Amino acid sequence: MIFALIVVPVLGLFFGVHRYLWCRLVRDTTTPGSRPRRTGTVAAFVLPLTTLAAFLSGRAGAPFPLQQALAWPGYLWLALVLYLTLALLVGEVVRAVCLRAVRARERTEQVPSPSPAHGREPRAQTPPPTPEPTPDPSPDEPHPSSPSSAPTLLPPSTPALPPLATPPRRLFLARAVAAGASLAATAAVGYGTATTLRGPVVKRVTIPLAKLPRAAHGFRIAVVSDIHLGPVLGRAHTRRVVETINRTHPDLVAIVGDLVDGSVADLAPATTPLRELHARHGAFFVTGNHEYYSGADQWIDHVRELGIHPLENARIELPGFDLAGINDVAGQTEHAGPDYDQALGDRDPARAVVLMAHQPVTIHDSVRYSVDLQLSGHTHGGQMWPFTYIADATNPTIAGLERYGDTQLYVSRGAGTWGPPVRLGAPPDVAVVELASLHA
Repeated sequence: MIFALIVVPVLGLFFGVHRYLWCRLVRDTTTPGSRPRRTGTVAAFVLPLTTLAAFLSGRAGAPFPLQQALAWPGYLWLALVLYLTLALLVGEVVRAVCLRAVRARERTEQVPSPSPAHGREPRAQTPPPTPEPTPDPSPDEPHPSSPSSAPTLLPPSTPALPPLATPPRRLFLARAVAAGASLAATAAVGYGTATTLRGPVVKRVTIPLAKLPRAAHGFRIAVVSDIHLGPVLGRAHTRRVVETINRTHPDLVAIVGDLVDGSVADLAPATTPLRELHARHGAFFVTGNHEYYSGADQWIDHVRELGIHPLENARIELPGFDLAGINDVAGQTEHAGPDYDQALGDRDPARAVVLMAHQPVTIHDSVRYSVDLQLSGHTHGGQMWPFTYIADATNPTIAGLERYGDTQLYVSRGAGTWGPPVRLGAPPDVAVVELASLHA
């Protein structure tokens, strides 16, 4: 029942938006029965089905090559739908203003022009009538040439004008708005896709920790999250991420969840470049919510085979501080959720502790356990504007560094994407967190 209450309105909105797009991009810009009208109508049916197929193919266990074939067109169209809709809504304002201007102009054209001679009506010039033989008038009838029988001169009639907002003008306006919206949406999606495919940028931040000894001053942690390997982003994307991390020469690599969107059987080849990560103290991994949609136990085993150390509610001691990791909150459905007692219960409180936790929402538990620094991801920084506002409203921190009591939280925007391979207003990143000692 709950599933139906969620899915039915979402599908209704999805197809309602496509109906609106068809009206503005096809119906209003083409003539009935024309080839463009037929082509646009077919596309209006096929494209949303492609998106649904891309979304459902993985969940239905479709062959991975089929998932890949559906993913790019399906998810790119979903991004285009978003920006086409936003652009056309702006176009509604433009349309209303332009129509108002057109109607005002046509009303002006309907008003008769003033007479040229100081506002007086010009005398009508009529050719002399052809004389016709007529019988002599009777004495009682007035003579035709008498003044009382002169014909009345009427002003020339105003020529008929077309109705307000004539169809050609409406058609031109509809096509102009549709073309402008299509151009803007395509440019936005193209830029966002190029941003994703260029790979993550490096962000550097220095974070002082009160308990960090002088010997650990300058310790550099490369933080990467939300790589999201799947039908869209594969081995080439992994290689870009690995090369970006290795160029920073970190002391430690922290992968804070959502590495994959799919099974080990399908995505193991895409993860192979992770073997090439180089860091003096190694690479560590905690689960994100998407690992629990994709077989978390199998992925934890596979990550270990890649030479990366999973931290499942666990802690290790490093020179100068402790590094801990907790499972994602989504693991609670498999009785493998976050366990702070297991990860931090017996630690030395005099040592600084850095905690890897996928979702920023766990920050309040981290404060209670006196964590010095929490490293998280999950938000993607919103990934695509205007979802940045939604991500900001549903997370304590959407990206960057913030302090909660004595605990600091750093949130990465992530290196990949979920759904559309588009980043707009939230470019992907790898963060290099440099720990600073107050005693240095």
